[in-house]
Amino acid sequence: MDNLDRLAILIIQDRLGLLERWRARVRELPSARQLDVPALNDHIPGLLDELATALRAKSQQTIPGALNEGSAPVHGLQRLEQGFDIQEVVAEYNVLRGCVHDLADANGLSLQGKVFHTMNLVFDQAIGLAVETFATERAMEVRQKREEYLSFVAHDLRTPLSVISMATRVLEKALADSDAANETTQVFKAMRRNTQYLQILVTKVLDENTSLQTEIGTRLERRTFDIWPVIEDLLHDLQPVASASGTSLVNTVPDELVIYADAGLLRRVFVNLISNAIKYTPGGKISIGSTMLDGHGKVEIWVMDNGAGIPEAMLGRIFDKGETDPESPGGRGLGLSIVKTFVEAHGGEVGVESRQGFGSTFRITLPFPPSPRQQ
Repeated sequence: MDNLDRLAILIIQDRLGLLERWRARVRELPSARQLDVPALNDHIPGLLDELATALRAKSQQTIPGALNEGSAPVHGLQRLEQGFDIQEVVAEYNVLRGCVHDLADANGLSLQGKVFHTMNLVFDQAIGLAVETFATERAMEVRQKREEYLSFVAHDLRTPLSVISMATRVLEKALADSDAANETTQVFKAMRRNTQYLQILVTKVLDENTSLQTEIGTRLERRTFDIWPVIEDLLHDLQPVASASGTSLVNTVPDELVIYADAGLLRRVFVNLISNAIKYTPGGKISIGSTMLDGHGKVEIWVMDNGAGIPEAMLGRIFDKGETDPESPGGRGLGLSIVKTFVEAHGGEVGVESRQGFGSTFRITLPFPPSPRQQ
C-alpha cells in the first residue's frame, strides 16, 4: 500500500475526529464563533471525501473536475452570507490542511512527493473556487449598494431643485414690488443655501462614480448637535414650497434638545418627510416635534400633518423601496425608503400612524446621546 492510499484511509477512518479538531481551531475566527456545527461544517465533510477520492485515484487529471462539481462555490456564497471576510474563508481551508498534516504526522506518514502535491492541489483548487464565488457575489452587492446610493442621492436632488424653482417664482413677483426688499433678501438666502446643498449632493455623485468605496452600508459621521436649529433652517428653506400650497409649517422641537447623529443624513430624512407631507397637506398644517423617551434611552422626533392620510392597505409596505402612490405621477417610491435606511443606520426606528382623510404622523426614535466619555 503506498502513501496515497494510506492517507486516504486515515482521512476516512478519522473523518469525525478531523472535523472536530478543525472546528475547534476555526472557532477562533471572529465570524465562526457563533455558528452551530452544521453551519460551520458546511461542505467540509464533502471536501474530505473529495480529497480521499483524489488520493485513491492517483491521477491529478480527475481533481479539477471533481472539485468543480463539488460544493466549494456554494461554500463561498454561504460564508459571505454568514459575514466572513475573504481572509477567514482562506484561513479555514488552511486550518483543515494543517489538521490533515497533523493526522499524517501522528501516524508516521511522510507528506512528500505525490501525496504532498495531490493534497495541495485539492485544497488550492477548493480555495480558488470558494474565493472566486465569494468575491463575485461581494462585487455584485457593492454594485447594488452603489446603485441604491446613487438613486437615493438623485431622489434627494429633487427637493432643493423644487425649492429653488419655487423661490425663483416668488422672487420674480417680489421684484415687481419696490417695497418687498426684505422678502427678496430672504428668498435670495434660501436660494443660496439650497444651491450649496445641491452642489454637495452632486459632488457625492461624482465621487461615487470615480472612486467606488467597498464598504457595504451607510457611512455615518456622528456628532452631538441641537436639533431645533436644524429643523428651523429646513422649514425656512421649504417655506416657498409650503406657501405655494397654502401649508403652514410649525417647529415645536424643544430648543434644548440635543441628539447624537449624522447631521447631513438626518437633514435628508426630514427633507423627505416634510416635503412629502407638504405634498399631501395642501392648505393644512405640518408640525415637527420631539421628546425624550424617559427610561428608554431614546429621543423621539415626529412629523405630524392633517392632510390626506394614507390608505390602510399601504401602511404595511409604505417604507419599501418602489412603493409609491399610484395617484402621484412621477414618484419612484424612494423617499420613505431613504428615511428607513438612514434611520436604521443610526440604530433607530421609524413608524407611521395614519388615518385616511385625517392626516399622518411619522415617528423616528434615535438612541439618546452618549455621555461625553463615550463620544
